[in-house]
Amino acid sequence: MNKLGLLGKNISYSFSRTYFKKKFENENIKDTSYENFDIKNIDLFPSIIKETEGLKGMNVTIPYKEQVMPFLDKINKKAKTIGAVNTIKITKKGKLVGYNTDCFGFKNSIKPFIKPHHKKALILGTGGASKAVAFSLNEMGISYYYVSRSLKNGVTFTYDTLTEQDIEEHQIIVNCTPLGTFPNIQECPNIPYNAITKNHILFDLIYNPEETKFLNLGKQNKATIINGLNMLRLQAEKSWSIWGLK
Repeated sequence: MNKLGLLGKNISYSFSRTYFKKKFENENIKDTSYENFDIKNIDLFPSIIKETEGLKGMNVTIPYKEQVMPFLDKINKKAKTIGAVNTIKITKKGKLVGYNTDCFGFKNSIKPFIKPHHKKALILGTGGASKAVAFSLNEMGISYYYVSRSLKNGVTFTYDTLTEQDIEEHQIIVNCTPLGTFPNIQECPNIPYNAITKNHILFDLIYNPEETKFLNLGKQNKATIINGLNMLRLQAEKSWSIWGLK
């Protein structure tokens, strides 16, 4: 039996396990299972690799996309450039190889909505997923700036210093924070939403709920809104192709 799984913390809500369970049913794949590896600390990662028989690969989610990297034998060039891994393949020789499929998922889910005036973006948050978003925007020729609570690690704006003019000038805004995820659906990043217009794209990596408060506030100002569901589907299928299972 081939085993796959999701490495993360507090991931009972996980999209991945449900997605792959349905995929295996729909495609009549009977020799592969997908489970959650919910660990409190990244130091427990080697024991999962050692003790899980038939493990062929895994996805990685918050908060381990960066923390898992030192445990890997090899990291794909793109993932190394991004500085975050969300997919691990275990080779026949037992080597752990890291990849990033978030960039593929994000790029291909936002691309159909990009218009010529979408030249500058704000990335809310600085975690592993935000690095893949930055990489993708760069590939598309869109300049970006990070927004966080404090000015560190290349952050240009803090939530306290972000102005209406900053919002007007950056017509793509991507939420890479967990703010607004179920059950805390009343939360949202603290930005000047009244400066958002119909020319804006608001993209939220969150998919539960389907419409976060962040997206809803954008919709009220007629912005184009996109949640993270298609990105997740695309990155999941890219992971599946990397694992090379049939």
